[in-house]
Amino acid sequence: MSATECMGMGWRRHPQLVLLAALLAAAGASVFLGRFPAPGWTSPLRLLDDPLAQRLVLHLRVPRILAAMMLGAALSGGGATMQMLFRNPLVEPGFLGVSQGAAFGAGLAILFLGGATWALQGCAAAGALLGLLASHALAQRLRFGGWILRLVLAGIATSALFSAGLGLLKCMADPLRQLPELTFWLMGGLWAVGWRDVARVLPVVAPALAIVWLMRWRVSLLALGDETAFSLGVAAGRERTLLLAAAVVAVAAVVSVAGIVNWIGLLVPHVARRLVGSDARESVPASLSLGALFGLLCDDLARTLSGGEIPLGIFTALFGATLFLALMIHSPRSAKP
Repeated sequence: MSATECMGMGWRRHPQLVLLAALLAAAGASVFLGRFPAPGWTSPLRLLDDPLAQRLVLHLRVPRILAAMMLGAALSGGGATMQMLFRNPLVEPGFLGVSQGAAFGAGLAILFLGGATWALQGCAAAGALLGLLASHALAQRLRFGGWILRLVLAGIATSALFSAGLGLLKCMADPLRQLPELTFWLMGGLWAVGWRDVARVLPVVAPALAIVWLMRWRVSLLALGDETAFSLGVAAGRERTLLLAAAVVAVAAVVSVAGIVNWIGLLVPHVARRLVGSDARESVPASLSLGALFGLLCDDLARTLSGGEIPLGIFTALFGATLFLALMIHSPRSAKP
């Protein structure tokens, strides 16, 4: 039996293990990719003889690899959960004002708090959570449609308000000092991530994604609608709120470190459903693994293709939009026009 046949059989029997193995292999290879001591691939033997290369790997590359995987997993896991809960394939983690709230908070930190790392991350996380709370509070005050529709409308309105505030901050920013920093942060990137950032984000992301993973089989029930879920013994309102809160908290944590990174939360759940089916018991874990892999590969390109740092958001948008269009073009039509 050939290696290709073995991989095909392994995928049919254990797709999650294959995805996890691919993620671990990519993470291991990423350790040896970079610009030092030579552009491209670093020989493992070189690491044994070069103390500076060892410190670079341990203190720069390894925490950045972990952050890239957390970023991809949080965005894709949140996207998969929200798309099923809202029964809308175009929903992504920034849907409830989270991303725009984080951007507004980061803008405030850059303009008024000097752009210090702790201030930027703290204000971005606070802005993301404020976006979620504002969307939820506004949805409760609306009198049009059901709860899901009201939450969708509230999220759109909240995102628009934060976008307007961010535009005002750009007008107020110093064009030589503050505006370039704000613009570069909005493009997304992990250039400044270290062990301190990983230690700050991991205790938030890990429990939140654990909740999403443990409750993945409830997601399929909640996607059936409140009446059907209630008849099956599901407390729809409470469980949906818990899942949404877990997804948004994970996204807020990674956005506070990486900036605005789009398309992962929209694209990866679609790919996962193509590979393993629409059952949340399979698609949510697949989204977590695929998202971590996609985020890691895009970050590898961002830090190795040129001598300078290329914003991560450029690669996620480029590949994400291209793959999303390919999926839509090759999707079977449900009905003739």
